[in-house]
Amino acid sequence: MGDMTVRICYRPPDQEDSVDEALYRQIGTASHSQALVVMGDSNHPDIYWRDSMAWHKQSRRFLDCVEDNFLMPVIEKPRRRGAMLELVLTNREGLDGDVALQGSLGCSDHEMVEFEILRTVRRACSKLTALDFKRADFGLFRNLLSKVPWDIALEGRGAQDCWLIFKDHLQQAQECCVPTRRKCSRRARRPPWMDKELLRKL
Repeated sequence: MGDMTVRICYRPPDQEDSVDEALYRQIGTASHSQALVVMGDSNHPDIYWRDSMAWHKQSRRFLDCVEDNFLMPVIEKPRRRGAMLELVLTNREGLDGDVALQGSLGCSDHEMVEFEILRTVRRACSKLTALDFKRADFGLFRNLLSKVPWDIALEGRGAQDCWLIFKDHLQQAQECCVPTRRKCSRRARRPPWMDKELLRKL
């Protein structure tokens, strides 16, 4: 897997902005690791992780730090009054496994979190599909388009109507001749423009 960093962090509710910024710089430095796990309590109960929203300024700044460093929550369900108290973040999808909450320790309102850090990161499959041109039947594709009576189909039409008619026939031929495949990536949630070269420069 390469290098892996595990950080445990507790942020007091009344922490000053300057200390927050120092924490965010540390998280940014640690995120350069190939595999990073950040655990602890950020005391930002107003963050709505599913929609990446927060009400308070400090919470939004923390959420920006998480997103800027391509971190994602391991535990996605809130545990108390809509808040997620047990925070576990990672920069590699598939790094964690068998996540389980084991109940409170003593009278604490937090729960113990048990999970595995996998030595070999699982490939994460996104729900996006892509055209697989390597397996396309271009002979059939050309044959289907050549049978369209273009003179009749486009006669008397404006540019926009001609484009829509052409696109419709093109898509119909594409569905018949070009199979699709599910896109798989170890960084399925990272933007496609965030390649290895850009990550090294960052």
